[in-house]
Amino acid sequence: MNWTRGLIRVVLTIVVLALAISLGRTMWDIYVLSPWTRDGRVRVYVVDAAPEVSGTVVSVPVVDNQLVHRGDPLFVLDPVRFHLDVDAARARLAGAEEDLNLRTSDAKRRMGLGGIVSAEEQEDFNSNVETQRAKVNAAKAELNTALLNLQRSTVYAAVDGYVTNLNLRVGDYAHAGEPRMAVIDANSYWINGYFEETKMHGVHVGDVARIKLMGYRQILTAHVVSIGRGINDQNGVSDRLGLPDVNPIFTWVRLAQRIPVRLEFDDVPPTITLAAGMTATVTIGQETPGARGKLTTWLQNHL
Repeated sequence: MNWTRGLIRVVLTIVVLALAISLGRTMWDIYVLSPWTRDGRVRVYVVDAAPEVSGTVVSVPVVDNQLVHRGDPLFVLDPVRFHLDVDAARARLAGAEEDLNLRTSDAKRRMGLGGIVSAEEQEDFNSNVETQRAKVNAAKAELNTALLNLQRSTVYAAVDGYVTNLNLRVGDYAHAGEPRMAVIDANSYWINGYFEETKMHGVHVGDVARIKLMGYRQILTAHVVSIGRGINDQNGVSDRLGLPDVNPIFTWVRLAQRIPVRLEFDDVPPTITLAAGMTATVTIGQETPGARGKLTTWLQNHL
């Protein structure tokens, strides 16, 4: 009986030791060899809606977080002044065209008085016609500009997306070129994974990837589209005397730098709502089949 108990202890010890070795090897593969990171961030393009003309806001037909489509109006500036500018430009154009007709008629009459009117006087009248024609073209450009400003008094969505952080209200004064509303491009979501430089050997453009968003249990698929080719180096910045500033480090501790890697989602189910700034775990490569591969995946997503 005693030898049976001793055998059981030996077998249990061997099993526990084998499990420990297997788990240790798995942990080594995950933290040293496997290209994965928990430092992933969802990114998106944001379009700043800024008017090209200045004016008072008279209408805001959208609400915060509303889905808008390209060409939908976002806000409207008071158009009265722009209508007046159009009327004034049309009046100037009409006056310039009338002057052009008069000068053209004068020039034609002088041309019919050959021998009575000198060639120099005829050239003067022809020059006056060309000068007035240039003024007409300038008046047309002013009218087109006034019409364009009237059109730009309404700001439209440039992309399909979501209005975000809406703070614009009726009565606000909007200055030309000053962003007053932001629209998130709904078709531009991607993810940046920041990989330690010790794992970059396993990251290549075109590699498949698995994305585990912190707020969802479902694993999404993606692929690597580009790898960052540079990060900021805090060493070497000159002080006011022109001397380089070098940060001190412990020679026996070297922290691995993180390299940004851009990944595009292959497919996002409608049940998942993406938002810029979400954190995620990014793993390069397909899931390894078998129990060890499932354990590796579980550890990467939960450690």
